[in-house]
Amino acid sequence: MGQKEINGALKEEEHIMNQRKEKIMERKILVVGGVAGGASAAARVRRLDAHARIVMFERGEHVSFSNCCLPYHLSGTVENSDALVLMSPEKFAKQHDIEARVWSEVTEIHPREKKVTVRNLQSGECYEEEYDKLILAPGASPVMPEGIVGIRQRHVFSIRNVADIRALKKYIDQNHVRKAAVVGGGFIGVETAENLKMAGLSVTLVEGSSQIMLPFDYDMVQILHKEMLDCGIELYLSGILKEIKEDCIVINRQGKEETIEAEVVVMAIGVTPETGLARKAGLEIGKTGGILVNKNFQTSDPDIYAVGDAVETFHRLLGRPGRLALAGPAQRQARAAANHMYGETDGNHGFIGSSCIRVFGQNAACTGLNERTAKEAGLVCAYAHAIAPDKVGLMPDSHYMNLKLVFEVPTGRILGAQAIGKGNTDKRIDVIAAMIAMGGTLEDLKELELCYSPVFGTAKDVVNLAALIGLNLLNGRYRQVPVTDVRRLVEEGAYIVDVREEHEFEAGHLKGAHSIPLSQLRQRMEEIPRDIPVYVHCRTGQRSYYAICCLQGHGYENVHNVSGSFLGISLYEYFNDKTGDRVPVVTEYNFN
Repeated sequence: MGQKEINGALKEEEHIMNQRKEKIMERKILVVGGVAGGASAAARVRRLDAHARIVMFERGEHVSFSNCCLPYHLSGTVENSDALVLMSPEKFAKQHDIEARVWSEVTEIHPREKKVTVRNLQSGECYEEEYDKLILAPGASPVMPEGIVGIRQRHVFSIRNVADIRALKKYIDQNHVRKAAVVGGGFIGVETAENLKMAGLSVTLVEGSSQIMLPFDYDMVQILHKEMLDCGIELYLSGILKEIKEDCIVINRQGKEETIEAEVVVMAIGVTPETGLARKAGLEIGKTGGILVNKNFQTSDPDIYAVGDAVETFHRLLGRPGRLALAGPAQRQARAAANHMYGETDGNHGFIGSSCIRVFGQNAACTGLNERTAKEAGLVCAYAHAIAPDKVGLMPDSHYMNLKLVFEVPTGRILGAQAIGKGNTDKRIDVIAAMIAMGGTLEDLKELELCYSPVFGTAKDVVNLAALIGLNLLNGRYRQVPVTDVRRLVEEGAYIVDVREEHEFEAGHLKGAHSIPLSQLRQRMEEIPRDIPVYVHCRTGQRSYYAICCLQGHGYENVHNVSGSFLGISLYEYFNDKTGDRVPVVTEYNFN
């Protein structure tokens, strides 16, 4: 090729590049909805494209606010509700050259014409806007079942945005409300109940299932039940709301109607994805009711993307469709969608479901699958239950942490974990979440090198300890029985050996248990029968493990370690004993 031809080819390439630049400069991106999904997508587009015209529509008053912090305004933790608003339209315009239109509802999408119809909710005016690309981030709305009598009364609230929390706070203050009922025991319900109680109200929480916080297994969540009960929250589990009256609510529990006094009612029974706009436009809806998206978060129309609480993605561990209404995944989805518009592919990696919550003095965190969901999915799994100090015991703020690690059998692949305690449970669960994302096993977790200082943790962290317990179980080093079986064992008169010291036994023990301290075990071993099952426990599981090894080393074959040991037993039995008015299987609870 001669120089002339080369020059011609270069000019042609330059012409094509200029055409592409002009096309990019003319690009118009519309975003429906703000907060974590929409606002993050708009901001990412601007970072990738300095010339695009970006218009964001929000039907409410605020386009960007901290929805996760909303309940904390009720207690005054977030004193000024204005602080909940993160970005104003003016700030979006000045900092990012993004036009944010509040009180603007997108009522229709016209995919063929690549237009949307917008209604100004203040003036009533309707107009159309064209787009090159459209991002849907409508979020999810609180479930408010019309079948509940009285649900539309003025003293019934839900929490979705800043206006909602302001209205609830104003109603409580102006009407001098003293008694509140929260319906729903998920994240919003529990946080709302906690903050109302901190504000000085008498609070009742009603939950339709047998436990609050369904991401946690029943044996673990009893710690949170106890904490709420001890802090003055009245819990009504397995209670279905039937009617809301002016000064009370009526629930059905175990076939009986019960009346609970309530001057204000907060509905927090869940959310449903906002898919009305997408359905109307003919976009495909997934099996779980969210907007169906592909690996690049494109809907069934390639020029329309969807992110956040309204979309259906998939559970990474189960490999099936699912939805997760959390800010972190929404932000990652927003970035991936914006990147794809400009030729970068992040991919849709689904979710594993990591979350955390504070319940008064207890911190709770979880990731991946709990034991219940793993078994329901048909996975063959087992779990390790570790109870260990969150930092060196000599430190004045050292506390026990409960950690449950769920793993696959026989591979040892980590499936999920839950941790509850006064310390940094989120730190431990974050570590395990990273291991799950990388396909980690118990062996990997056992060898994980973690930071250590007496004021931060222990040399063998509870995370490593749980992996060691799991490996012992996986390799058949010993057998365990769950804490859920302890009541049955006591009632059946099983042979239970308590290897704590005598003063610990006297402070509280399982009824019918035999006190043989570990320090005396070798001298008193012949007291333990060899022809029947023997169940061993201590306070946290460490001494009982030593005892199991000793007994097995001396020919005992039918011995079992009680998972959770006495601390776990006390925590598990306490709530049901108190609320169920049943006879305890322990002489005294011991939580120290």
